[in-house]
Amino acid sequence: MMPDIYSEWELEVYKISVNIKVPEACKADANQECTDNMFKQIESITTEVLPKQEVEDTLKFLTTQKNSLLVGKTKQDEVISSFNNILKATDKLVSTLVKKVRTTSSISISIKTIEARVFEVGPRCTLKEIPQLDTLDAKMDIDLIGISQNEMNQGHAAVAFMSYTNSSNSSLFSTTISTMKLLSTVVSATLPRTRNTRLTKPVNFTLKHTAELNPDDAVSCMYWKETDWVTDGCTLIETNSTHSVCSCDHLSTFALIMQTKPSESDHLLEVLSMVAEALGLVFLVLALLTFALCRRNPRVFNTARINLCISLLLAHFLFLLTQILLRYKYLQPLKLACAVMAGVLHFLFLSAFVWMFIEALVLFIAVKNLSRPKSKHKELLTWKLLTVVGYMIALVVVGVSAGVLPEGYGSKQCWLKQDKGFKWSFLGPVSFILASNIFLFSLIAISLGCSLAHLNSNVSQIKQARTVFFKTMAQFVILGCPWILGFFTADSKALEIIFVILLSQQGTFIFIVHCVLSNEVRQEYRKLLGSFQANFSPTTITEAHTTQGGSTDLHTS
Repeated sequence: MMPDIYSEWELEVYKISVNIKVPEACKADANQECTDNMFKQIESITTEVLPKQEVEDTLKFLTTQKNSLLVGKTKQDEVISSFNNILKATDKLVSTLVKKVRTTSSISISIKTIEARVFEVGPRCTLKEIPQLDTLDAKMDIDLIGISQNEMNQGHAAVAFMSYTNSSNSSLFSTTISTMKLLSTVVSATLPRTRNTRLTKPVNFTLKHTAELNPDDAVSCMYWKETDWVTDGCTLIETNSTHSVCSCDHLSTFALIMQTKPSESDHLLEVLSMVAEALGLVFLVLALLTFALCRRNPRVFNTARINLCISLLLAHFLFLLTQILLRYKYLQPLKLACAVMAGVLHFLFLSAFVWMFIEALVLFIAVKNLSRPKSKHKELLTWKLLTVVGYMIALVVVGVSAGVLPEGYGSKQCWLKQDKGFKWSFLGPVSFILASNIFLFSLIAISLGCSLAHLNSNVSQIKQARTVFFKTMAQFVILGCPWILGFFTADSKALEIIFVILLSQQGTFIFIVHCVLSNEVRQEYRKLLGSFQANFSPTTITEAHTTQGGSTDLHTS
């Protein structure tokens, strides 16, 4: 007989559902279709109560499927999606064991892949506190009595505690950072069919270590937030060689994460990257100062080149700043700041590639019009128009990317996340620009060849165009090739070092190609040096002193 103290809403939980069916074909050979069908059946559950054996059999099927779900899925976002479905289905299945008791009820499930404990209290419960919920590798302490005394709960509350005993070998819980690894089994805790789930006290989890803990390694209590491990609301309050105790102010899916000490090679690569970035920034500044010195010379002062250097200077400076902040762990808690920095970096590096394309396009137009006495192309391509186009294209790409997938910004390195192919919001435009530049350079080379065949090779315009062409092509190789190399650095430390050096020294290469190897720039350097020597030579200083003393007037006519 149903107790008469329950309201109409509470009576709904006594409905017995139609059994969840697993087709015989699926039992023999489960596939993705079988699993999807099972998910749909579980998703349709509302207030039904299922027999313990049915829940146990369904859990056994699903958690056994957990490893087979990874077959054929190499992308991390697909793996994450499959496991999130498993976690949600498991939580809902376990919730069907709650049946609104008068006093107390406890149900335990132990199968190969999961251990579950469900404890509920009713309005006639006389306990002051509930027993500790424990599995083979984890324990949980929660103030369920305090939660049940909330006015909305009317004396009723239930807690479900699950331990995924085979999760430590699952790729879901492996992190993309090589210095971090799972140190415990993964546990989940929920308050199923409890109206007000606000905790009265923090929940404590005691987790057994599944790996040896080194003294130099740092341990963190983290919870799974859809796609990543985060520490918000969880703290480590005690640890020893075998167990750690975590205190959390909310319920979710939890685990211990151990951050191992970086290897010596990783540390050296990090230092090398920072030093190289700083050196590259110095040469970018020198290049910009040189262009300012030669601003009256149109062969040196180039709108596209100036903006290219400005974009690279800002991008590399922000990248260096980001690496420093990450190294000293200032950015890790600031998820929004990290995402914003990733978006700005995305914009600056993309704008650098756009300016590289514009420079090649302007050179192509100039070469095509060598043999024409008058052309309005140069007049049309004003620096104002180029500036708008150069930055607007990059801004549109970043704006669309942020609009379509705003959570794509802010990886652990404050760059673009790999989920859902978001990296192609950068690699796609870059690949297109690199391919377009190769096409343009091929056309420029053909045009120059035709011009040389019909004109005297000593014509100054041809010689100038040929020089600019080779410098621009060298710049394309310098700026573009490192990014192509970046596709292949994942499995090679040597390629990663080469990539870091080439990418960080873009400013150095620009300074060498456009400043050191330029006759016009060297002449300006000589003039500047000559003026400097004239102003600060001993004779000039003596004459200036004599003039100030009034004994000699060098400017008397």
